[in-house]
Amino acid sequence: MNESLKELLDLLDLEQIELDIFRGRSPEERIQRVFGGQVAAQALVAAGRTVPDDRSVHSLHAYFIRPGDPAIPIVYNVERVRDGRSFTTRRVVAIQHGKAIFTMSASFHISEEGVEHQASVMPDVPDPETLPTFQERMHGLVGDAPEFRDWLAKPRPVDARYASPLTWEAHRDPELRSARTNVWFRYHAELPDDPLLHVVLAAYASDFTLVDTVLLAHGMAWGASNIVGASLDHAMWFHRPFRTDDWLLYAQESPWAGGARGLARGEMFTASGDLVVSVVQEAMIRVTKP
Repeated sequence: MNESLKELLDLLDLEQIELDIFRGRSPEERIQRVFGGQVAAQALVAAGRTVPDDRSVHSLHAYFIRPGDPAIPIVYNVERVRDGRSFTTRRVVAIQHGKAIFTMSASFHISEEGVEHQASVMPDVPDPETLPTFQERMHGLVGDAPEFRDWLAKPRPVDARYASPLTWEAHRDPELRSARTNVWFRYHAELPDDPLLHVVLAAYASDFTLVDTVLLAHGMAWGASNIVGASLDHAMWFHRPFRTDDWLLYAQESPWAGGARGLARGEMFTASGDLVVSVVQEAMIRVTKP
């Protein structure tokens, strides 16, 4: 387990400061705002700690309201909306400087039998072990450029292997532009069996590449194009148990963009082709003057 993953697991171990009130912190990095996947993951941890062990989260719906300040802790207030016989509902508000920066509703469900089908088919892509890491792909594009050296050298908690073009590659080559992208990812460590932990880690990883699918269709890339973006809302549905220390294929597409907003959706599959998570996100994407 590398240090970045250890730090992430530590960030997800929230401090309980009162009944249904938790406090989380951010990495000690020089970043302008808190990563959205971190806030969503911490909020889900807070909600899960107020739910009986016999119930698993099956969906979440979240709104990013204000940029998070990485210099101060985030307080998560959990509201126990409903405790039913089969379903439990929680609402979480993340607060900084006395204002809400994020809200989330999450629903938990007991294990039940029911009808089953899967219409989605996992895309046919190369095995992850045959693909270069994200850092190797980016190094091939930017080389040893000083402005990228530290960023590429920094360890990451998630091992991501792209089975499709990077936004930087499509920025340079219009023929690579597409509204679809496929990314294998996993956390390279033997993680505990806690089902909530794997769901939380999937929520964290889900926010890394989804908006990039919108940019890929237009040949834009963070740091290479005059764009400003931010996540607006995020929804996830968890269909069956899975592990994030095994490879998951994140198949993503952007069906629409316009009005300074872009919509992206994704599906996470196990290596054997089981659909385990569905994701939808809308983001603000503004093209600024050079």
